[in-house]
Amino acid sequence: MDKFETITGIAAPMPLVNIDTDMIIPKVFLKTIKRSGLGVNLFDEMRYDREGNEIEDFVLNQPQYRETEILVAGDNFGCGSSREHAPWAIKDFGIRCVIAPSFADIFFNNCFKNGILPIPLPQEQVDILMKDAEKGANARMTVDLEKQEITTSDGEVFPFEVDPFRKHCLLEGLDDIGLTMEKSDAIASFETKAAQARPWV
Repeated sequence: MDKFETITGIAAPMPLVNIDTDMIIPKVFLKTIKRSGLGVNLFDEMRYDREGNEIEDFVLNQPQYRETEILVAGDNFGCGSSREHAPWAIKDFGIRCVIAPSFADIFFNNCFKNGILPIPLPQEQVDILMKDAEKGANARMTVDLEKQEITTSDGEVFPFEVDPFRKHCLLEGLDDIGLTMEKSDAIASFETKAAQARPWV
């Protein structure tokens, strides 16, 4: 998993509330178990018409937001089914941070396991960040995980809270497998001792 330290980039405004996981990645794309390749279908039913053509006024189709790394969204982001494909699609598109007033619990947890930083903030602060994101390519927002701060293009700073263990995992790029591999020496030692104690197993 890629390390998350500091992001400075374009933030896309998506003020819709209750953006569910089927909106993030429709069920027709859940056939794969690969984490890559889903970015092209992120928000598929909002990004494309029935003929597969881009819908011009959708935010991520607009030139200034095609390279966005930060998403500022409405309340209850990631609600609906528990599909892990939702954070996979977000990450594959290039978005590393989602800011919203609240998140669905399962989606929130899945983000950390896939290298995405979800930041819940009070509505009034999200409103300010949303307006900053609406400035487009001329506004670059910074998210500093180490300092736990978001800085707007105007220099306004918003602190945020994050669980220390999850922060450590993001900073070090550790998913569940990575955390297990940190204990590889202890695991190998246990297996050696177990094999010696029970050679018949």
